[in-house]
Amino acid sequence: MVTVVTHPLVQHKLSVMRDVRTGVKEFRELAGELSLLLAYEAMRDLETVQETVQTPITQAEFPMLSGKKLALVAILRAGLIMTDAIVQLVPAAKVGHIGLYRDPESLLPVAYYNKLPTDIAERRVFLTDPMLATGGSAVAAIERLKEAGATSIKLMCILAAPEGIALIEREHPDVEMVVAAVDSHLNDHGYIVPGLGDAGDRIYGTK
Repeated sequence: MVTVVTHPLVQHKLSVMRDVRTGVKEFRELAGELSLLLAYEAMRDLETVQETVQTPITQAEFPMLSGKKLALVAILRAGLIMTDAIVQLVPAAKVGHIGLYRDPESLLPVAYYNKLPTDIAERRVFLTDPMLATGGSAVAAIERLKEAGATSIKLMCILAAPEGIALIEREHPDVEMVVAAVDSHLNDHGYIVPGLGDAGDRIYGTK
């Protein structure tokens, strides 16, 4: 299942990110802000319990997070910008990292790093990657999460292509996706069209 967050703030910030004139500093800030807005939607179904709270006026029962463990897992390198922002909302969450890069010729993911919380099987996992293009890297990351025991995984992306969504739905139909937009298609180089370019390069100023 795919949830597209159509809130005007989300769409405005994404439009500014798309603009080739947007510099590294502003692009990075917008990516963090969008990540927070996407997390708001992705975490809508977190469990709560009623707890007694003493307000300045009286004592009453109010909803609080149930304490179910969370994990934020970034697909390196671009996913870091998202986890760094979202951890502000859920500071008790553990953070994991999966290092993958896309071979420029085959467009297939190549793994080079994997470090996850040891209790990942007990946590709700939010996997972050700004761009869901071919979907190969996301599928590889999800496979590694499942191999480590994760059973509750939600993928968060700023931008997605239909091809990437279709691959996730085929290979991992149990994984929900939360995105800011679904663009038209992929070009011959595996870039999302109209897209916003290479998110990692624009976040870190490497191109």
